[in-house]
Amino acid sequence: MSKILIPLFTALLLSACGLNRETGASSNDGQAVTPADQKTKKLSFALSSEPNIDKSTLLASLKDGGYVIYFRHATTERDYADQADPLMRLDDCSSQRKLSTQGIKESYEIGISFASKEIPVGEIIVSEYCRSWKTANHAFGEWTQKDSRLNFLPYENYTEDHIELMKKNVMPLLTRPPLSGINTVIVGHDDPFEAVTGIYPEPQGIAYIIQPDGGKSFKLIASVLPSEWATL
Repeated sequence: MSKILIPLFTALLLSACGLNRETGASSNDGQAVTPADQKTKKLSFALSSEPNIDKSTLLASLKDGGYVIYFRHATTERDYADQADPLMRLDDCSSQRKLSTQGIKESYEIGISFASKEIPVGEIIVSEYCRSWKTANHAFGEWTQKDSRLNFLPYENYTEDHIELMKKNVMPLLTRPPLSGINTVIVGHDDPFEAVTGIYPEPQGIAYIIQPDGGKSFKLIASVLPSEWATL
């Protein structure tokens, strides 16, 4: 189990202040549509359409472990589909969207809440995009694995085949239970999550608490906004 250590000096950054929206697109019959259209689409596997756990009991459940906590990365300076930019490179943060001051603040506050509330975390899996692994670094001081399955496909609009591919990529990460007594943290993006769940994760920094069954499905337990971790 990784023990989350948040250096005290990071608290000085909490006075910083800075919500943007990451481009998400889905499709119907091969024609690209907007995220708002896709929000209404519910998939048929075992996923609760509405979170079914009271926030007052969520902390106790998380402290027992056994959940996958999927974060959409924290807020960026501006919102655009950098994955479709031919000049974007995964090994060059300057060519990608960057976390804003607000996003850095959100990340630190999430990490401080996890540490102070003693929420156990094991693996921290991130995409290869800088805003993903930097969210994890600011929040938890580390990440344990970069996984290309969490990446965007390099398009601004997606066909049904693209959506199915993202679903195939991400589903194993959401259905694999963590080791006993700990939680797995994933820091990813909007479109891959929406491809699996039919739910557009908004705003940036939102987390979804997922209970994997170790097979081919999972249950959505709750969603938590960046500001809500401190109040659990």
